[in-house]
Amino acid sequence: MTYREKYEKWLSFDEETAKELSAITDEKEIEDRFYKDIAFGTGGLRGIMGAGSNRMNKYTIGKATYGIANYLKSRKDGEIKVALAYDSRNNSAYFASVAAGIFAKCGFKVFLYETLVPVPVLSFTTAFLGCDAGVMITASHNPKEYNGYKVYDEKGCQLCTEDANAAIGFINQIEDYLAIPFGSDKDENITLIGEDVLCEYLKKVKEQSVYEEKSDLKIVYTPLHGTGNIPVRRMIDGMNVTVVKEQEMPDGNFSTVRSPNPEEKDALTIAIEKAKEIGGDLVLGTDPDCDRVGIAVKHKDEYVLFTGNQTGALLVNFILTMKKDTLSSKSTLIKTIVTSELGAEIGRSFGLHTEDTLTGFKYIGDKINKYEASGEREFVIGYEESYGYLVGTHARDKDAVVSSMLICQMAAWYKNKGMTLVDGLNEIYDKYGYYLDKLDSFTLKGKDGAEKIAELMVLFREKGTEMFAGVKEVIDYSVGVNDLPKENVLKFLFTDGTWMAVRPSGTEPKIKVYYSVRQDSKTLAEERLAEIRSIILETIN
Repeated sequence: MTYREKYEKWLSFDEETAKELSAITDEKEIEDRFYKDIAFGTGGLRGIMGAGSNRMNKYTIGKATYGIANYLKSRKDGEIKVALAYDSRNNSAYFASVAAGIFAKCGFKVFLYETLVPVPVLSFTTAFLGCDAGVMITASHNPKEYNGYKVYDEKGCQLCTEDANAAIGFINQIEDYLAIPFGSDKDENITLIGEDVLCEYLKKVKEQSVYEEKSDLKIVYTPLHGTGNIPVRRMIDGMNVTVVKEQEMPDGNFSTVRSPNPEEKDALTIAIEKAKEIGGDLVLGTDPDCDRVGIAVKHKDEYVLFTGNQTGALLVNFILTMKKDTLSSKSTLIKTIVTSELGAEIGRSFGLHTEDTLTGFKYIGDKINKYEASGEREFVIGYEESYGYLVGTHARDKDAVVSSMLICQMAAWYKNKGMTLVDGLNEIYDKYGYYLDKLDSFTLKGKDGAEKIAELMVLFREKGTEMFAGVKEVIDYSVGVNDLPKENVLKFLFTDGTWMAVRPSGTEPKIKVYYSVRQDSKTLAEERLAEIRSIILETIN
């Protein structure tokens, strides 16, 4: 079926859909909405909201939900239970109610949160309530136009490759959107989840606390209009915390920021201004679904923004220092293949076993599941460069609630020693060498963009060793490496210890380039980074 034929068919679905589609005058816009069906990626479904097969709406949510329902039925006879939650985005509560109605109509027992909660809470809840699956309606840190749909297994881990492929098979079997059994969120099969389960989650988070000495540390916290406000504040209650009032309450338009992504420096601008006003030591910002956290630290007369790699390395050093007497030969750190080696180096210095996974926290969660089943390893900490960290096994996804608590405790520990987190990081550099990390993310929208991304990956595969000097080895994860699932990622290892990785995003129309430079000094590292980046920028732009 051509995109035009799909468009004509969707005009007959309902009055509201027809009205939205009829108002489009740009043929490119119509093509973009219908040239493909929105697809599962590293984080489930994610896309721009609106009418069309390549958009997030009632019908694409319905198709995914009905497909997941059929997938679950294929795996289990008898009662099937599903947990559902949503974040602060526009339409998140509505999409959750649509999914709940379909699952209930299929005869499932559905547990639906009656208010917005973070991703890690849904992960915890799925296992805590003995559900067979969980669904979180969120687009994480994406701009306001986006929403998404993450699927979790019975352990609270996002579906990994084999299970995701099986689920996708069932989703793809659904061709008639009008045959989807849409139900009501008032169905008797639906039970609302209240405060009690959230409290159980927070108890588990509190168990990860490692430092509770009093400190005069001043914290400024922003939930960036998202789900972190209540749980994060409960976990740092008793510390000196100022909340950014303009960003405290849920707002799906994220009206005070360009993008609610703590990876981007301007997301913390208002919080930093508040910190300057009150003399704050630490600025903390969680994204809308509260699985990522970004920080800025007062050092001398300025506020220094930390990368995910820097915060991760500091957390590794802090957690292992606090837990060194309880570590064993089984103790393990897990990071992703595009995360700096600094944290792993620190882990190994404490005697930890370290493992790499593909990009996507579901692979870290899957490792935790395997450790629990075999008993061969014990998970201590897992993290990725994109500001996601997990300590504890209460969740199987990155958790900015537990991370925020531990970052605040870490800053208090350093403050009580007369140091800032910048001092702590420099201490680490003095011991392990200087690491400079950078991410370039190139947005290439629509069908033309998708084709350009595919062409670039072919170019880097065929010509990469000629484009960059000093390449020692190229690892192509698309052919399968070290028993990892196959994924479209290229990693260039250089003779001086530097590496660079290139991968298309699984959830956004982007190609991402990761750089990790290790040199004896900051100046040398910056020069080396500029040399490699110049080739990338010239090639892609």
